[in-house]
Amino acid sequence: MHSSSKVTLKTYSKLRLIVSLAIVAIFSLPASAEILKVVVNDTIQPISEEYIARAIDEAQRRNDQAVLIELNTPGGLLSSTQKIIEKITTSPVPVIVYVTPTGGHAGSAGIFILESADIAAMAPGTAAGAAHPVAFIGPFQVKLDDDMKKKIENDAAALMRSVTGKRGRSVEAAESAVRESKSFTEQEALTQHLIDYVASSPEDLFRQMQGKGFKRFGGESASLSVAAQPIVPFQMTLRERVLDVLMEGDVAFLLLAIGALALYVEFNHPGAIIPGTVGVVFILVAAFALNLLPTRFAALGLILGAFALFAAEAKFATHGVATIGGIALLTLGGLLLVDSPIPEMRVHLLTALAVSIPLGLITAFLMTIALKARRNKVVTGAQGLVGETGVAQTALSPQGKVFVHGELWDAVASSALPPGQMVVVRKIDGLTLQVDPLSATAPPGSPEPAIL
Repeated sequence: MHSSSKVTLKTYSKLRLIVSLAIVAIFSLPASAEILKVVVNDTIQPISEEYIARAIDEAQRRNDQAVLIELNTPGGLLSSTQKIIEKITTSPVPVIVYVTPTGGHAGSAGIFILESADIAAMAPGTAAGAAHPVAFIGPFQVKLDDDMKKKIENDAAALMRSVTGKRGRSVEAAESAVRESKSFTEQEALTQHLIDYVASSPEDLFRQMQGKGFKRFGGESASLSVAAQPIVPFQMTLRERVLDVLMEGDVAFLLLAIGALALYVEFNHPGAIIPGTVGVVFILVAAFALNLLPTRFAALGLILGAFALFAAEAKFATHGVATIGGIALLTLGGLLLVDSPIPEMRVHLLTALAVSIPLGLITAFLMTIALKARRNKVVTGAQGLVGETGVAQTALSPQGKVFVHGELWDAVASSALPPGQMVVVRKIDGLTLQVDPLSATAPPGSPEPAIL
């Protein structure tokens, strides 16, 4: 009996150990064997930065195999690029950057992101490079002085060397994209060891990299088994989609201009409500977008100056000189509004002209109408009777009744007047009119006004 109890206890202990190990093994398994896919088909700016960062955090939370970033960008802001690179290089989940589709490219900031990835790949017919830093004023490229140019170029080149060197890729070829503005086709990039794979699709890429090692940013080696693994798209939130549209300089400038015009209409027609509401909403949305974009706030001064000239045109009748000046200032303010290194984020000349010319003409026209209305004599209410003519209904000696504007009024004349005498209203005292005689009386046989 004693021996049997020992065997039972030993068996029970083994079973407990096996169950415990099984539970540990189950909870140690990856929660997901999926690939989280992010599509960046836009400029690199704060919203794309937020989108990528959120995807990497979500992949870490889900314990995904990897994050796949499908990239097609003309470039973008250096500040957002640096934050994306920081997020990629510190990610515990491997990040794959794949330049696609055919005809797409990773220009300027895009090649920095491509080189920072754990695995860099390109589709056939794509390109990457042209990362030389430039400065613009509106649509015109600015020539920097040699010291400033060298400073900006060296800073960008150092960032490129840092990300490519840590990934074991060609530092020299990558640096030439910065210093010499070189661009590379997918085959050139593969030959010069700027990327790891050329693949026609994500599935083709996963087959090629199946089980092959790659170097992580910290120096350790790793590998992925991702062939035939499901790819799960990671979508932008509604907020990110709306803000992504607002990150275009053309859209922000258009909202600002429409908002200013709507507020102007409200100021000239108090109580209309709808123009004022639209104006406030549009200007606040434009201000939010400009806060995220690299905005030249001096350009806002030019835009305000343009509206001041539109007002001057109506007030002083400059025969179009002030309007032309206002249109020129509004156009220049639009062109200078967004200080971006790539044309896609700036306000385009065609957009600036398409907004400035109609807005200038409409604003000057509305201002002219408003000022003319304010200068006109009041023609309603009691004050509207001053200067009007009427007919004496009774003898004015000097007090009596007169008929003016279809109404019978108490009146006081400067001298005694007979009935039927034409009078003119000189003043109103409460509900009594002070009148003077006209030289002519009512023509004989004219119908007498009705007396109520």
